[in-house]
Amino acid sequence: MPPGQPGTPPSQPGTTPSRFGPAVAAGLLAGVLVVQVFPRLPGFEASVALLVLALLAWWRPGWPRVAGALLAGVALAFLQGRATLASQWLAARSGEAVLVVGQVLGLPVVAADAVRFEFIVERGPAGLAAGSKLRLGWYARAGDDPLPRVEPGSRWQLPLRLRAPRGLLNPGGFDFERRAIEQRIVATGYVTAPEDARPLGPAAGAGARLDRLRAALSARIATAVPGPAARFVAALALGDTRGLDDHDWEVLRATGLTHLIAISGFHVGLVAGFGAVLGRLPYALFPALGRRWPRPQGSAAAALLLAAAYTALAGFALPTVRTLLMIAAVVLARLARRPQTLAQSLALATICVLLWDPASVLAPGFWLSFVGVAWLAWCLPYRPGEGWLRPFLASQAVAMLGLLPLSVWFFSQASLPGPLVNLVGIPWISLVVVPLALLGLAFEPFLPAAADLCWQLAADLMQWLWWALEWVAAWPPALAWLPEPTLFATGLALLGVFWLMLPRTIPGKPLAALLLLPLLWPALDRPARGEVDLHLLDVGQGLALLVRTRHHALLYDAGPAPPHGLDLGEAVVVPALRALGVSRLDRLVLSHGDNDHAGGAGAVRRALAPPVVMAPEGWAAAGMRACVAGQRWRWDGVDFEVLHPTPHFPYLRNDSSCVLSVRAGARHALLAGDIGRHVEARLAKLPPAQIRADLLLVPHHGSDTSSSLDFLAAVRPSVGLVAVGEGNRFGLPTPRVLDRYDRYSVALHDSAGSGAIALRLDADGVQLRERRRQDQPRYWRHAGPGGAGYAIGRQEPER
Repeated sequence: MPPGQPGTPPSQPGTTPSRFGPAVAAGLLAGVLVVQVFPRLPGFEASVALLVLALLAWWRPGWPRVAGALLAGVALAFLQGRATLASQWLAARSGEAVLVVGQVLGLPVVAADAVRFEFIVERGPAGLAAGSKLRLGWYARAGDDPLPRVEPGSRWQLPLRLRAPRGLLNPGGFDFERRAIEQRIVATGYVTAPEDARPLGPAAGAGARLDRLRAALSARIATAVPGPAARFVAALALGDTRGLDDHDWEVLRATGLTHLIAISGFHVGLVAGFGAVLGRLPYALFPALGRRWPRPQGSAAAALLLAAAYTALAGFALPTVRTLLMIAAVVLARLARRPQTLAQSLALATICVLLWDPASVLAPGFWLSFVGVAWLAWCLPYRPGEGWLRPFLASQAVAMLGLLPLSVWFFSQASLPGPLVNLVGIPWISLVVVPLALLGLAFEPFLPAAADLCWQLAADLMQWLWWALEWVAAWPPALAWLPEPTLFATGLALLGVFWLMLPRTIPGKPLAALLLLPLLWPALDRPARGEVDLHLLDVGQGLALLVRTRHHALLYDAGPAPPHGLDLGEAVVVPALRALGVSRLDRLVLSHGDNDHAGGAGAVRRALAPPVVMAPEGWAAAGMRACVAGQRWRWDGVDFEVLHPTPHFPYLRNDSSCVLSVRAGARHALLAGDIGRHVEARLAKLPPAQIRADLLLVPHHGSDTSSSLDFLAAVRPSVGLVAVGEGNRFGLPTPRVLDRYDRYSVALHDSAGSGAIALRLDADGVQLRERRRQDQPRYWRHAGPGGAGYAIGRQEPER
């Protein structure tokens, strides 16, 4: 029946979801999000067909458009994921040497012995398309000339050795393979022959010119602000965080101000606000201007223009681009004179961001930005005449409580003084330091002296705040580390937060707080008395293994800290221990002094301060206890015994490894370090009750120099763990060693193919509890050889 005729029900505005409204945005987000847990993606043709069907449903009136938006999100995530994976360097070609021509992207990070930078390919080998983004390192070698200056926006011809984007996978660890999908990183690599590298001059594109401008402005700030405070001005004005060291980031994490120190989405929004205010100025000076272009549209355009300029100065970093898209969506609606509520504006911004980049949902900043704005919009409606103090304090409380579950989910940490520090830090940095830094940029082309004055004042103000922040960060409980949360605990916490933020008249608020307990005070799955858990961490070509009884924790080796790479003790081992709920170590055993086993020990000792550190005599430093055969101790019904080295054994590196026996009732694990066949021959002569083991940590990563047949005949393990790096240059574990373990029907599991591996020794034997790469499959994670372990009978790895 046509509208307006008798009997026609009146229209009910708001009952039908808008084509770009909140319900459709929620559906699109849900569709994109669900794809991120897929272990693999469907084919291109099926994804295109699904997208066409989804768009037809989206465009129809009524609630089917929500289902259409959900299916569109699924299809778009499928298509983008497949396109990104297809562009990546093949794992089978990892280690291949190639010659590539391209340009430097962004600002290179220069250290004393290395330069790290991103590189956009212009011309390369087959399989590496033009426009591909590489993450490269150029390392100094002994006897070579000093490293050249790698200028921003410069073009180079570089001989490279490339690898597929492959990362380590651990509890609480950084997932580089996910980051590669998010940032479109096609391959990683390094310069192999510096003498063959040729500079080709500056690139001509707008992006290259912008990078050179950022570098020049950063150098000007360093000249104008002598001293270390220049690093803060460069970070806040240009997004140049190269001057911030590990200590700086620790202070920022402990005080909850990480989101403020570099150009972030918050700062882009702040600049947009300044632009809106400045956009009103011409109308105050020339009122007649409003007849040609209304003031709301003019100020909105000024806000967008200034936000875009600031985003460009930040190098179009993804968090700033997302915020720019959000602002653009709102501004364009304003320019089109379409009235919108805050919820509609947020929905439109969400749709724009997801259509532009579905992989945005992989970034913590996406969730912290949108969810933070949504909480504030819902909890803090504008009330005229309320002033500014109470809304500001309320917004801090809402942001702290509303974002707590997400912060724990993404970072497994919470700053205890953060809420109070933010009360001072947000207005100090955002309303005082950042505007001064930006004024310096504005004055630089015309009044360099005024620019210097603004930058110096900004640096002084930031330095005063920094002294207070360092004092707060020195408080030991400032940063609370929490075990790795489950999705269920995070969901309960979000429900509890929602309940707590309901109006005051809603009953049961104290009960709502209980829903946060599984997140903030989780029940840890500890072994019972007389049982022991072993966690082999994925540290590449190195070793770190956590041995845990009911109430005690021992770390056997601490991972590598290579001279040109990350200290994996700090970057992997410590976060993994904290994610597993280890707040203190009772003992650290360093099998021997090689870097791949002991390189990360310093970071572990600083973070967890084990009271006892054991190492072989001849290498053990002051404060360490010599590791000598015959030493025994007992924790929670589990017996530990050192089997090697014998007293007065000379330090022979690998052959001096501390061999540790761990016995849980009738079950036995043997941790053999890097011993060779000569030491194995001595151990094989021990009584069977002392040497036979259910679980063996494969000696020397599966090298031919170890795992002799006599040793395996004496140990007779049923399960073996191989600590090895994927695609390592030594080719470990070697086929000959695998054949030896196959002869004795040993099920092998390697960290390269499985990521972190968790086992438990109990009355039922060796229980395999987790292989992270197999148990948490994602479409962006490489399976790798040995991904299923080398099972009994040399079964083929899972694919």
